[in-house]
Amino acid sequence: MSKRIYQICVSGAAAGASVGPGVVLAASVAREIVKQGHLVLTGATRGLPSAAAAAAKKAGGEHISSIGFSPAASRLAHVKKYRLPTENFDVILYTGFEYTGRNLLLVRSSDAVIMVGGRIGTLNELTIAIEERKPIGVLAGSGGMTGEVERVLKAAQRSRTGIVFDEDPTALVGKVLALVKQKNRKLAA
Repeated sequence: MSKRIYQICVSGAAAGASVGPGVVLAASVAREIVKQGHLVLTGATRGLPSAAAAAAKKAGGEHISSIGFSPAASRLAHVKKYRLPTENFDVILYTGFEYTGRNLLLVRSSDAVIMVGGRIGTLNELTIAIEERKPIGVLAGSGGMTGEVERVLKAAQRSRTGIVFDEDPTALVGKVLALVKQKNRKLAA
């Protein structure tokens, strides 16, 4: 029987204060996902998603290791209208649903979501993941929205069920994959 390949979203900011320190962290998360034999999904933009895709691509060698979800309807619109990169992504899916629709498709296509830093788009992906009951990992200490997750959960009157926190990218990926496997065992039972 072949090993199940999971699709793990690495969610993070395209720009802003959490990008600088988050580049190394997003890359570490992506490398670990690929090292464990899984795919990295991102928002097909610059900043942390691009760093994650580049690290996944390098770690995966000639294998497809990253899939980017674009808000644009075509490659031309992705590059010209949105001014987004293409070089770090193995595959780009052109959704044509702008950013909010893209976020929904990205999260729904993922087996889990890992937050690194982030801004409002990352928060949007978090809330979608909560509503979709996806396993969620939060890279604590990576800045941006990751520092606000506890407050968001409290304000929304949601528990931490299905959400794990860790400051170490390798440990966080391990915890998230354990949640995904646990969820899949329950679905199979």
